[in-house]
Amino acid sequence: MADETLSENYARGGFGRRLAFGQRPALLLVDLVQAYFAPESPLYGGAGCQAALEGAVQLLAAARAARIPVLHTNVAFQPGGRDGGVFTRKLPALQVFERGRSPELAAFARGVEPAGGETLITKQYASAFFATSLASTLTALGVDTVLIGGVSTSGCVRATAVDACQHGFIPLVVREAVGDRASAPHEANLFDLQAKYAEVIELREAAAYLAGLEVAPASGR
Repeated sequence: MADETLSENYARGGFGRRLAFGQRPALLLVDLVQAYFAPESPLYGGAGCQAALEGAVQLLAAARAARIPVLHTNVAFQPGGRDGGVFTRKLPALQVFERGRSPELAAFARGVEPAGGETLITKQYASAFFATSLASTLTALGVDTVLIGGVSTSGCVRATAVDACQHGFIPLVVREAVGDRASAPHEANLFDLQAKYAEVIELREAAAYLAGLEVAPASGR
């Protein structure tokens, strides 16, 4: 088996089994704020994140047209970053999200700003589920599937997708709507998510899924 490909090796181990999409999806856009798109920001993600933003704009339009719940996340810390704990000590660049420090970088990127009735989840750590109301909100809405876009693939997107799986929601990570500052971690994490935790789908597949929903979506956005 020394000459088998990586894909063959994973398939032999039973990885990558396909998850059926549910009938009551929600869209979750992770941390699409200016800090990842402004060149002067220490968190600037370059072309990979910019491409994700463009894909997320299209995904958001499809979700709104389908009238499914839409949720957005951002990151905010108290001045001094105490509530960021070990995370901010490990990654000091996150200090841009201390309240009042860099409001222009904390603002949502153009084209993906939350609309009236859409839910904002503010977090302090990588996963949108950790120490937030996200899981209970999705459960209350009757959601069974979560379409995920945002940044970065290897960080907050991955952590959120894994936790979606662990909370019983089917995670659909939309390839063109997620991005990272480098292609290697981006692709490696998409591979691993598909193998173990989520479905990595293309934007066109996500749009077709939303357009073809047969069951009325959960109430609210």
